[in-house]
Amino acid sequence: MEISSLFLQIFLGLTLLTGLAKSDPDPLQDYCIADTKSPLSLNGAPCLNPTLALSSHFTTSALAKPGDTKANQFGFSVTLTTIANMPGINTMGITMARVDIAGNGLIPPHSHPRASEVTICLQGAILVGFVDTSNRLFTQRLEPGDSFVFPRGLIHFLYNTDSRKPALAVSGLSSQNPGAQIASRAAFVSSPPIPDVILEKAFQISPREVAEIRKNLGG
Repeated sequence: MEISSLFLQIFLGLTLLTGLAKSDPDPLQDYCIADTKSPLSLNGAPCLNPTLALSSHFTTSALAKPGDTKANQFGFSVTLTTIANMPGINTMGITMARVDIAGNGLIPPHSHPRASEVTICLQGAILVGFVDTSNRLFTQRLEPGDSFVFPRGLIHFLYNTDSRKPALAVSGLSSQNPGAQIASRAAFVSSPPIPDVILEKAFQISPREVAEIRKNLGG
């Protein structure tokens, strides 16, 4: 096979792959209200008959109440819009999130494999940041009204710099199911666990430190 022909096939293959690499597929109708009672298992949820659509399918009060920031050791709570509390969001390719962070609380470094995220600070002061694939850190202190965008798939964090008062933010994510993976828990509290020797070499720590970190993270 000629080199030029091989390069052409590779180029066409990459073009096809990048064309298919969308966060969520585009809807083929005005809306697809999630039929949460359907026994079918799909990439998303089956559509309710459009004649049964109601205004209530497109609204939710799920983000109206503060989340419980004491439910985890980091001091944060994230409440999402889902097809369970807003069926009309099905196939729209978006998710809204209420972000509550206790005083001195942290949403630890994490990523969303299927979505970019834009966050607006509504209350308090929040230090945010992300690290790109060249390990460059981009960070900013947000005050009420300020916004910040986190690129899809990159490690990022949110930290309440006020030790006494809670902070509140709202985020929009570019996927119906953005996913979330906290880096520290993925490494040390996976199931089954990553072998200790891998963590020792990756983080340059001792077996005792691996055990201690696992214990601290609830592993």
